[in-house]
Amino acid sequence: MAIPSSISDPFASKSLPLSSSSYNPSRISVPAQITAKIEQTHLTALRRSQCSSLKASMGSPGFTQQLNNSKLDTLAEVKDGRDDIFNDLKDRFLSFKKNVYMENPEQFESLAKVQTPKFMVIACVDSRVCPSNILGFQPGDAFTIRNVANLVPTFESGPSETNAALEFAVNTLLVENILVVGHSCCGGIRALMGMQDDGSTSFIKSWVIHGKNAKVKTKVFASNLDFDHQCTHCEKESINHSLVNLLSYPWIKEKVENEELSIHGGYYDFVNCSFEKWTLDYRGTKLEENGRIVTKNKVFWS
Repeated sequence: MAIPSSISDPFASKSLPLSSSSYNPSRISVPAQITAKIEQTHLTALRRSQCSSLKASMGSPGFTQQLNNSKLDTLAEVKDGRDDIFNDLKDRFLSFKKNVYMENPEQFESLAKVQTPKFMVIACVDSRVCPSNILGFQPGDAFTIRNVANLVPTFESGPSETNAALEFAVNTLLVENILVVGHSCCGGIRALMGMQDDGSTSFIKSWVIHGKNAKVKTKVFASNLDFDHQCTHCEKESINHSLVNLLSYPWIKEKVENEELSIHGGYYDFVNCSFEKWTLDYRGTKLEENGRIVTKNKVFWS
């Protein structure tokens, strides 16, 4: 797929290149080769089977061998399941190679030399929200970073994987669009909304606190809603606050002012399979804390 040098509508449809521990009485000898992980995974079933066998065969010379055979069978079943998972990945990769890579040699030869994506995408790590699947991005289309709750820290917050990716995308790859994609039923936003100021610490709490302004605004404007609906409100509010946080980076703000870069928000509702897209109106937005956030070019796809 050839990548155009400029685009009038970055969200216009594009043709895709796809052609198509265990119960262990002191009198029982447990084999050393059985790992703790396998025993923990099958703890409940193993306990029931061992307890039943123990009652029927206590003192029997064949009991230890019976237990050994049972545990080896369990190990073999888990190994087979693990192999099946990677065999599935193997099949998917080979299908990609045959139907995409081999069918588009010029595209992948070009990508081997350089990438020129038009989009920088910031999305959530949620396994249900893959931007390439949802929006049809192909290799070379979008430089992507994913984090819990698709948050953008402010420039003043210091280094993170997210702003390192932003710096490379904006200053080196010269992307023309930054798209922050939020989604329904976001666990990170739910954690933010339910977070108590009790002095406790965790990696998640230290990260989602970057969305505190969205939480404050939600508590003010959606106080009459129940907790679930407040979380839904905050999912969208946090996207807008991330768009404003993008403007705290001097090199992003400068490019937006010069109309060399546009920043957009997107919200994927995977319950109803719909997508909302909007663009930050830089001229109308007030950048001071809790200032007015103005958007434009809103569209709804369903």
